[in-house]
Amino acid sequence: MAKERIDKILSHNGFGSRKDIKKLLRNSEVLVNETRIYDPGFQINQESDKITIDGEEIDLHDNIYLMMNKPMHTVSANKDGEHQTVFELLEDSLRTPYLQDKLHLIGRLDMDTEGLLLFTTDGELTHRLISPKSHISKTYLCVLEHSESPEHKKEIATLFDQGIEVGPEDNEPGFKCQSAEISWASKEVFEYQTVNSSIKEALEKTGVKIENPENQVALLKIYEGKYHQVKRMFTAVNNKVIFLKRISVGSLQLEQDLQPGEYLYLNDDDLEKLK
Repeated sequence: MAKERIDKILSHNGFGSRKDIKKLLRNSEVLVNETRIYDPGFQINQESDKITIDGEEIDLHDNIYLMMNKPMHTVSANKDGEHQTVFELLEDSLRTPYLQDKLHLIGRLDMDTEGLLLFTTDGELTHRLISPKSHISKTYLCVLEHSESPEHKKEIATLFDQGIEVGPEDNEPGFKCQSAEISWASKEVFEYQTVNSSIKEALEKTGVKIENPENQVALLKIYEGKYHQVKRMFTAVNNKVIFLKRISVGSLQLEQDLQPGEYLYLNDDDLEKLK
């Protein structure tokens, strides 16, 4: 990567105007590879040079992209007075004041929902993925309270395909969903998708037993993400979701080896699947 002036790089990364950077270099201890820098025109390589400001290392990589297997009982937020947040699961290097206003979530998952959650500093990607015009799919594994008959499964598929009407919940009004696709999980798919999950806790808490996943565990693909949408869709067909896990966004699948709360950096192939 070509080198850039340090004042330009720091300015583009939220440290103020170039005039502000001059003051920063004069009044703070700015080190590049452990050498104090005063010259605003000093050339740096943001991919390889180590930069610290008053002892705090600054990450100047172009953008950060993370996939987390979000665990149950965590809030998709930066701060919460009551519950643990997903940001608290990140290592300290990702929770610096510099990244605090840049690293954000692409969409959210409810507190009791598990699975694929994306973090990034790339606002353009976030806008593209959450825009209704993008028509990006999200697939969920849905464990239901009771089994469905073959006849009702066909009826559900038709209703979801046509765009089912869901009722109001809390302060949210009812609405007509976009067309959604449903299939039913085999025993093998159910076991594969719940290896690293809290499914046992959910079953113990509700007293639900899974005897035949093909009648009680659904794979639902939706193209929007309104408040409690998946749960409200199954409520509208007289069933209840007792465990919910997001397993993909677009073509990007949740990494199966990730334990709840673990995360990894996305590579170029992963980003291609999102883009």
